[in-house]
Amino acid sequence: METMTATIERTPAAERTPAATIAPAAHTETTRQKATRYVWAGLRLALGWVFLWAFLDKMFGLGHETPAKNAWINGGSPTKGFLGNAVEGPFADLYRNIAGAAWADWLFMLGLLGIGVALMLGIGIRIAAVAGGLLLVLMWTAVLPPANNPFMDDHLIYAGLLAGLALVGAGNTLGLGRAWARLPLVQRLPWLK
Repeated sequence: METMTATIERTPAAERTPAATIAPAAHTETTRQKATRYVWAGLRLALGWVFLWAFLDKMFGLGHETPAKNAWINGGSPTKGFLGNAVEGPFADLYRNIAGAAWADWLFMLGLLGIGVALMLGIGIRIAAVAGGLLLVLMWTAVLPPANNPFMDDHLIYAGLLAGLALVGAGNTLGLGRAWARLPLVQRLPWLK
């Protein structure tokens, strides 16, 4: 009987290529990953439109929720109607006291515009998520308890959606997120992404 022997050649340690220097295989995006990116981008655009529409309607009184006579450009207050009349719950007095205040109107309108534009363009998503989440939670506290549920309503769901948009970098698909991230200021201050 013949015995087979195998010779194993060993590469000396000095000639081995460290694992860290081996180029990674090119990443091929799966259909699921691509679809997921586009779903998040679509949700970003949809939520951006929610904020931007609220700004436009209150600014110009487009007649959907805000009649022209109550438009901000016609001297109306974007906070007076809701905060003055529709608030309920434990924070009602606080909100009624700030209803119609010029500083509250300016902060509210700048917030709606800034969040809406950031989401629509796909830039500053992290800032938009924090600012939008804060605005939405404040609006949620103005109607406690919500009309249709003991605690959950669309304000909290939108706030969670904003967090998700920031976490997945939703501005990079159908948006200017990648170009925004390459700006020197954004590279120095990554929280601006």
